[in-house]
Parts: sequence; C-alpha cells; structure tokens
Amino acid sequence: MDPVIVVGAGPVGLTLALALARQDVPCVVLDEGPGKDEPRPARTVVLREDTAALMERLTGLSLDHAGFRWAGWRSMRRKQVTNEVAFEDAEAAPLHIAQHVLTGALRAALENERLVRIAVDSRLDTMEQERSGVTAHTRGASGTWWRGSYLVGCDGPRSTVRKLQDIRFPGRTAVERHAVAALRTELPWQDEALLHRSPPWRTSGPFAGEITARPLPDEMWRLDWLLPPGKDLVTPEMLLTRIRETLAGWNGGTVPPYELLDTGVHTVHHRLARRWRAGRVFLAGDAAHLLGALGTHGLDEGLRDADNLAWKLALAWHHGPHEALLDSYQTERRALVASRLRAADQALPLLRGGGGLRTYVPGSSRSLDTLLMDGHLGRGALGAPGTYADSPLAPGRLEGEAPVATVPGATVTDVIVTAEDGTFVRLRDRLGRGALLVVLIAPGTGVWERRHWVSAGIMPRLAAAVSALPHRAELLVAESYPGAAAHTVLLVRPDGHLVTALSGVRPADMYAAAETALGGPVTGTTSEAGADAESGAREDAGAGSR
Repeated sequence: MDPVIVVGAGPVGLTLALALARQDVPCVVLDEGPGKDEPRPARTVVLREDTAALMERLTGLSLDHAGFRWAGWRSMRRKQVTNEVAFEDAEAAPLHIAQHVLTGALRAALENERLVRIAVDSRLDTMEQERSGVTAHTRGASGTWWRGSYLVGCDGPRSTVRKLQDIRFPGRTAVERHAVAALRTELPWQDEALLHRSPPWRTSGPFAGEITARPLPDEMWRLDWLLPPGKDLVTPEMLLTRIRETLAGWNGGTVPPYELLDTGVHTVHHRLARRWRAGRVFLAGDAAHLLGALGTHGLDEGLRDADNLAWKLALAWHHGPHEALLDSYQTERRALVASRLRAADQALPLLRGGGGLRTYVPGSSRSLDTLLMDGHLGRGALGAPGTYADSPLAPGRLEGEAPVATVPGATVTDVIVTAEDGTFVRLRDRLGRGALLVVLIAPGTGVWERRHWVSAGIMPRLAAAVSALPHRAELLVAESYPGAAAHTVLLVRPDGHLVTALSGVRPADMYAAAETALGGPVTGTTSEAGADAESGAREDAGAGSR
C-alpha cells in the first residue's frame, strides 16, 4: 500500500510522521526547506504536560536538558503579586523550549526510522485524489510526482493543501501583537515565569502595560510586551529602550548586564478551517487552525491533532478505510479547538478593557489575572486540553460504568502500571502503539511478582475478554488510579483518552465500548459480538481454574 504523504516539516508534520512510523505506517514528508531549521532563540514554544510527554515518547529523549520546566508562576499587577503557583511535580510543569531545538529532536528521531523519507526542497504545487489514493506533485530541485494512500497538510497558516482543496479559513486577523526579545541575563525570579500587568514604570511608545517573562536554559529569557491594536512600527531603538526600562523596573532601577540574542514581533491570528477532511486529504496544525491569544499556545493543539489522527490513519492503512473513524478526527478536534477559540474571543474584550461580555465569559467570577494565568498554564476554558465527551466514538451510557476522577473523553492520568512482561512502566509510555489499553485497578499487586497473581482472581476472565476485543489491546495492571475503586477496569484509546471505566470484568460492555471507540461495528452486530466475548471469557476462565 502507498505511504502517507505529510506536507510540511514543522513540529506537527514531523510528529505525525513519527507517530505513524511507530505504528508501522510508511510516510513521505515533503519539506519545502533545506532539511534544517534556522536557530531563532526568540521563537519558542510552551508544551503542557500531555504534549511534553508525547514529544518525549516519540523522540526517546528527556527534553528537560534542551528546554526548561518552570519552577513556578507568578502574576503581578503594578507592585503587587496577585497569583503564585509552585510546580512541586516537575513533570506537571510547562516545558519551555526553542522551536528549532524541538524540531531538531524530532528530525534526529526520524533519522532512525526506516519507514519515513524526508524529501527536502520539495514544495507542493498540485495534487489530485481518487478513490484509491492521492497523487501530489512538487517543484524544486527534487520536483517529482508522489503517490500516497492519504495526504495530510501540516504546511502552516498559508497552507497550499488547504488552498488546493478550496477550504475556507475564516477568522480574525491580528487579534494580538507582541514585541519579543530573547536575552541572557539574571532576573529576580530565577526559574519562575512571570506575567506583569500595569507595571509601575512608564509605558512609553507603542507598548501596552503587559509583559511576560519566561525562562529558558543557560540563564536565557524570552520577554513579550503586548502591543496596542494597530500597525505601529516597532523600531530596534524602541525595543532596546523598552528592554532597559523593563530590566531596570525589575531590579530596583538598575539595568543588570544582559546579552540580546534575538528579537521579533509575534502576531496572533484566530482562524478555523471549515473542513479538516476532504476525502483522503486532511489538515492539521496551523493549516487547520490559528490561536494563541491570552497566553494560549497553538502548537499544543497542533500536536494533539497529530496524536489524534495518527492512530486513526494507521488503523485505516492496515485494515482498510473506516469512514466513521476517519470522520471523527474532524468532529473531535475541530469542536475542541472551536471551543478554545470561542473562550478566548469572549474573554478578550474583558481582559483588554472592553468588559462588555463579562456575563458570558466562562469563569467570569474569577479575577482577570487568574483568567490570563489559566491561558498561560493550560488550565480552565482558555488553556485546558479539553475532552471528547461528545465524540461519535463515545460509547454512551453502559450498565457497568464505574466512577473515576477522569471523565470519559479526557486524557488519562499518568500512573505506574505493570506491563504484560512484568515490568513497571508509566501508563503514557504504552500509548501511541496503535493498541487499545485495558487497565485493571488491583491494589496490592505491586508488591507481588506478576506470576503470582496473573492467573488468580479475575485476571483469567479479564485476559480472555481482552483477547476477544475487536482490535489489538494490551492488558495492564495498576495499584491505584485517582477516584477508582478496586477491580475497576479502564478502557483507553491509543491516544490516551479514556473510553470508559467499568466496575469489574464486563466483557459485553467492554466489547461494545471498544467497538464504538473504533468507529462502529466491523463485522456482525455489537450485541452478537459482545455475547461471543462474554461466552469466550467464561470458557477461558473455566479452563484457567481447572
């Protein structure tokens, strides 16, 4: 079968190619550039807990040495601290990393992937699709025709793929603008990120009264100054003056030594593509959506696009097209990003001085600084990853459902689990392999070797139910899970979203939930298949007891 064509070699495109290769799907990445990225210290990204874990799982590297995990966060207004957060668990802290460093780590991981080919200096100019696949042509030094089973446009805001498919990209231009500087210096807060609104020193020139400071490795910082609406030119002299004013304001009137590394102006747009799928062609990342106002970060959502799409494309590539499953990519991801955009657009007038939509803003009873902090830290309506509770892949109400702290459709909490070979691993380390995960909560198993309990109690019946599921699944055992009682069974999608939690071994419910999570029945009816699973589980359990 033909490979998947990925157009664009930014973080989203490279992530998608890696995720597909880890599920044995060959890919061709069309990179219009030379195959490496220009170092830009002022172009950085902030990854939340789930996307940082995704990057580390795919690259096989701990990114802490390449990026910086904040020790804390503080919000200030004038001279007063309004909010403080300390990240006691380093893995839960946001990871701040230069984008070229992240892209370099992804490229290095792809060098060892025999299933991925990166074609440099290859710019897409035409494409055609039919029932059996997609044909794309590139111009440039490596200009040629490419044949693929599917094509995914990860080619940024000016996406050629989106334009060739005549997909509209409505939204708002220049929602926010920021002057940006990367510099090496010492600030009073050391390892903490800071949002300072209405600082007590003067706000001269084209700069508004909001500054964000985010630490990077090697005593580097990225500083962002919010610019007022309009297109006023930010000259180098203005920016240098603002840097010195800001550093002096934070250091008692004295400008500390600093080394200016990079500068720029970052413009935030809010746009959402009308369609994310057109037959065998998909959009992901900035080609599908633009967001980023009020501290939110668009790359997070782009990486979640890739994670969501990869396992669905892999299943279709290996087992044949399943339209409901492929359609669910647009349904799930577009709805979630639309919700994020809606929350930011509603909050903007309030947070930037309008105030007219106060009664409509989610969490409006909280302070404005808390709303902004939520956006920066990945919390609340502005920043939280969101859930797929209304997804067509959600099984609906099941008789054997059990309550846990994770709602169906949300990402699971990362806990220590025992794998089938008896090793202790993180739950998130088992994601991204194309398999469903079945997690049994069994207190006490952690202190005994697996051979002592694998054939005892409910394990044989559960193992039989797992083997009868309509898709490959891995059985894991955890000592505990937030909010879960003993013998609760979790069913988890390959991208780490909870399908359902069941009380005990319920093969029919488990089969029905798995079947729905895969886009619906493939053969037979749900009730017949679930009954077969129940019967097989009983037989195997009986055999295990003899």
